[in-house]
Amino acid sequence: MTQKRFNKFRYVVGKRQKYLTLVLENIHDPHNVSAIFRSAEAAGIDKIYLIYNTCKFPRIGKTSSASAKKWITVEKFETVKDCFKELRKNKFRIYSTHMSNKPKDKSLYDLDLTKRVAIVIGNEHSGVSDEVKSLSDKNFLIPMFGMIQSLNVSVAAAVCVFEALRQRCLNGMYEKSKYSKKELNDKLNDYLNR
Repeated sequence: MTQKRFNKFRYVVGKRQKYLTLVLENIHDPHNVSAIFRSAEAAGIDKIYLIYNTCKFPRIGKTSSASAKKWITVEKFETVKDCFKELRKNKFRIYSTHMSNKPKDKSLYDLDLTKRVAIVIGNEHSGVSDEVKSLSDKNFLIPMFGMIQSLNVSVAAAVCVFEALRQRCLNGMYEKSKYSKKELNDKLNDYLNR
């Protein structure tokens, strides 16, 4: 391995966000899943939680965006309760996306995404389940002002992830890692062996 590549690994590991994650609930299309992983990896997300209880996790091909999955830790769950229990054990606030046009609903841009945050993204057809909505700390929407009031699920995920990145950059959260020195070294060694 070249020194340049080693330095890139060290740089990337140092920017990983320990307390920002995504939860994907029953997303069917492998291209959407790949695109979400790519956006998450680009924003420094270290782990993604998967809830697949109405369908199987889609088979992802060997495309450039699929390679992003290589750099993200994945935890799979069969129930919303088990996934949320794990997140709450680690003190994450759980915010779920949803479609709504009620004025009182929280906007993505009103959320503080600098804390321990898990953003739940629902499937392409029906969004997040009622169970996710009822168990989340907050449900929010992405404001839209056009005739079309929905985004592709991978686009919605990218909008959320990069709003979190923007807030975290403004707060210097990519400059100082929340991982301990040992965790960073372990993570670096893990990346070097992938």
